[in-house]
Amino acid sequence: MLLLNATFEPLTALPLRRAIVLVVCGKAEVVHGDAAGEVLHSASESLAVPSVIRLSTFVRVPYRGRVPLTRSALMLRDAHRCVYCGARAETIDHVVPRSKGGPHSWENCVACCRKCNHRKADRTLSELGWQLPVAPRAPRGRHWRLLAGLSETDPLWLPYLGDSAA
Repeated sequence: MLLLNATFEPLTALPLRRAIVLVVCGKAEVVHGDAAGEVLHSASESLAVPSVIRLSTFVRVPYRGRVPLTRSALMLRDAHRCVYCGARAETIDHVVPRSKGGPHSWENCVACCRKCNHRKADRTLSELGWQLPVAPRAPRGRHWRLLAGLSETDPLWLPYLGDSAA
């Protein structure tokens, strides 16, 4: 379920149980329900499973100018794939090793498999003759985390996510 702020700004994706609790308690309202979707039944009520809900009151979201570099965010950016060989990524590698003055930043960190990380060790790409297919950079887009964590986006969400989802 997609959770919208009172101003229709996307906040996050919620599990079904949390979305239903918010609607039943009156803290959120259903914006889009799936007409062909499931219906939940209780002893006294029936409720169509919503696809998009909106909070009744505005929630202030702190502004962040730059996305913080975390392991999970880096893995999401690189789609859990090693940038060197394309295998499943398990570790983080500094393109320019920290021992050689490389910073711990979005532009210097990439997702990497254990084998490539071990082969690269404390060397630069030029020493190995390797090249990056794409230069690493900080993720962009207002809703990149929301979309990156999902395997499939509900088509009903697209009008609320704007151009970044297309």
